[in-house]
Amino acid sequence: MKILILGATGRTGKELLDQALKAGISVHALVRDIDKVKMTSRNLKLFESKKLDRTALRLAMLGCDAVLSTLNISRTSDFPWSSLRTPKDFLSNTMRNVLEVANELHIKRIIVTTAWGVNETKKDIPAWFRFVINYSNVGVAYRDHERQEHLLAASPSDWTAVRPVGLTNSKKPRQVRITINNEPKPNLTISRSNVARFMVEIYKTGDYPKEAVTISEV
Repeated sequence: MKILILGATGRTGKELLDQALKAGISVHALVRDIDKVKMTSRNLKLFESKKLDRTALRLAMLGCDAVLSTLNISRTSDFPWSSLRTPKDFLSNTMRNVLEVANELHIKRIIVTTAWGVNETKKDIPAWFRFVINYSNVGVAYRDHERQEHLLAASPSDWTAVRPVGLTNSKKPRQVRITINNEPKPNLTISRSNVARFMVEIYKTGDYPKEAVTISEV
């Protein structure tokens, strides 16, 4: 087992890197700044690139059998109207490159985090949150997550789009509720560590190929 992790220096990505290494998985991590990775392991190989272009991805993906991504559109703060730090199409442009290289290298499994409220689940979220998505910079990420999911759905890969509800920083392991087509109705929060745990688990089992699943904590 060997995976490429994208987004390993982000808040959820750090949890994913930790969970994958604890599970005994060999990890390649492609990051913009190696100094931001504080973890060391004989099972971890770091790759550094300021751009997630096809050249950088090809080098990092060699020998891997899956790509797991927690990339997101970055803002200068958590305030919904704060300025963007990444381009509005960062996720979809990166996914185009990932899919092209994955096809070249015969990598089928791709697991990405998007969000509850993306695509058909927008009707299921609270009205106040739809307002935030529609009228703040939070919506920039949601719209690019939608483009990312469309690219995956049109690809031959065995993809899974993991749509977490509101994220917390709790470290406590909790049972995950899996929601498809709003059944059963999700709860409103899940920790980043449990999102990461779920991603590692479905990588190992191969569950939910070609599906988008909402996850929350029971």
